[in-house]
Amino acid sequence: MSNITRKDNPATLRALREADSWIFDLDNTLYPAACRLFSEVGDRIRAYVATALGLTHDDAHNLQKQYLLEYGTTLRGMMSVHGTDPSDYLDYVHDINLAPVQPDPTLNAALERLPGRKMIFTNADTNHAERVLNRLGITHHFEAIFDVVAGDYLPKPAPAVYDAMVRQFNITPSRSVMVEDMARNLVPAAALGMTTVWIRTDLNWHGDVDGDLGNHVHHITDDLTSWLNDVVDAY
Repeated sequence: MSNITRKDNPATLRALREADSWIFDLDNTLYPAACRLFSEVGDRIRAYVATALGLTHDDAHNLQKQYLLEYGTTLRGMMSVHGTDPSDYLDYVHDINLAPVQPDPTLNAALERLPGRKMIFTNADTNHAERVLNRLGITHHFEAIFDVVAGDYLPKPAPAVYDAMVRQFNITPSRSVMVEDMARNLVPAAALGMTTVWIRTDLNWHGDVDGDLGNHVHHITDDLTSWLNDVVDAY
């Protein structure tokens, strides 16, 4: 049972055994953050903002970060302030080289062993999600993808997006598990009654560190495959 829980909590361990729905974030969750795909995405976002608004690289970088803080994503800021076409934006920023993401037969095997429905919940779009899942060789495990388009371009962690995802997939939150690399995105999930899993990476999103995490994080791991196998072995 190593690496299953951050504290000895029989309730959350029981919830894992009783879960019938597993909700996975995509980027830096199903593949290692060391792939650094989001560095390339970030560069393309900056280039898109610079070109669309006629800004210097530095000014585009500053605006990119400003919109991220104010609107949750740069896309939402670009749409709200400048009327950007979201399809054009998403196609451009996700046109990246996926070579760092390699097929993952061990993750494939772990997902095969895991009972219950499996879904993707991402702030990216479905096309990007499908490309990544295909690279990993795990597409067949997931029955659906709830992307930023399905959420009307409102990103996680906006609570309304979680409500919409739960309704669309007919999920019972108390019997579901959400896996995510950004701890702040687990706050609405825990509030709905989901069991939450934080994938700890070296990217340190928004200062997420073990000692500062609240009760919205029930489990922590830096190795998703091993964690899933530990969970199944503990059934």
